[in-house]
Amino acid sequence: MSRYICQFRVQLSPDRLQLSLPKLLAIGRLEVVHQGADYVMAREIPGHVSFARLVTVEISIDVTTAEPEAVKLSFLVRNEELPLQSDNHCRQVFDALRLAIAHYPDWQPINSSRSRAAASVLN
Repeated sequence: MSRYICQFRVQLSPDRLQLSLPKLLAIGRLEVVHQGADYVMAREIPGHVSFARLVTVEISIDVTTAEPEAVKLSFLVRNEELPLQSDNHCRQVFDALRLAIAHYPDWQPINSSRSRAAASVLN
């Protein structure tokens, strides 16, 4: 299983965040499956890659430390593909998502932590 994790703190109100997240995810061909006040789950739209390579994105929104104009987000990007190569499909979606966040016009990243690139094989 491939897993990649990153955190962002964005200059955006929690309300605007909830409205803009689906738009941001749609850029990466991801559709929202579940959306709550502190959690969003999205998946890659089937049809472009095999089933095992389909990516799921889990976004945790830290509502406990949210400020009126800043929110901390944690992204977990994963799929069932074994990470036999460092440049696998999951990593490509992860990198594209990080790039989209950094350049998304509605968001202004305050800081971000580098991926802990937790690519792992689970037996």
